Amino acid sequence: MGAGGGRLGADDRRHRLFRRRPLQGGEKIGDEKRIELRRAAEEVRYLLDRGYPSGPAVRFVSDHRRLPREDRFVLTRVAVPSAVARSRRKKRTPINELSGRTVAVDGYNVLITVESLLAGAPVYLCDDGFLRDVRGIFRRYHLSDITDQALSEIFSLLKESGVGGAMVLLDQQISRSGELASEIRERMAELGVLGSAKTAPDVDRRLKRAKSPVATGDGTIIDASAEAVDIPGEVANRRGIEPIIL
Repeated sequence: MGAGGGRLGADDRRHRLFRRRPLQGGEKIGDEKRIELRRAAEEVRYLLDRGYPSGPAVRFVSDHRRLPREDRFVLTRVAVPSAVARSRRKKRTPINELSGRTVAVDGYNVLITVESLLAGAPVYLCDDGFLRDVRGIFRRYHLSDITDQALSEIFSLLKESGVGGAMVLLDQQISRSGELASEIRERMAELGVLGSAKTAPDVDRRLKRAKSPVATGDGTIIDASAEAVDIPGEVANRRGIEPIIL
């Protein structure tokens, strides 16, 4: 996709398919900010493990420390109650264990996080072992140049893992989801990944009911699934990108 969201020609896509270029990885944060966020995260974890809901716990700690809005969002994404974190880690299925199996993919959730990795935006290794970005652009998402590279990363990774198939679900209410689904189907065909991509008005519900492993970083979907796959984490490992750890 071009900068204006236009479609790439087949030759352009094939040229980029396995292109590798040096990446700096997720944006780093200064030592002072990291220490401040780490202390705040420890306080939030303390409250979460004593039964406080995430919202009030993050708000209490953030108000006390006078943290800006973006830091509050980081804490919401990163800090997870210990029991929940343990449960989710047990469900995490490595990509090399998907050979011959079908995987359901939370399209926008996975794509946006991989885009963040490739664009150098901050990406955090959360308490439950899953990588998450903090851009918060879900409803404002639009196709860009980095989308094409992210799709190549995702589906070349699935191809190399030997998956039996992939079903990618995209939220129907997001603008141009149908166009993106078409691009994904073309990319899957080019790489020889069986499966399809489609839009749906109830992606979360469908993923929670999926019988196959689910690729997502959405905690509520992971909680409802028997197995979960962290594609952004796998991309980061393959690329040598180090996430931020609090």
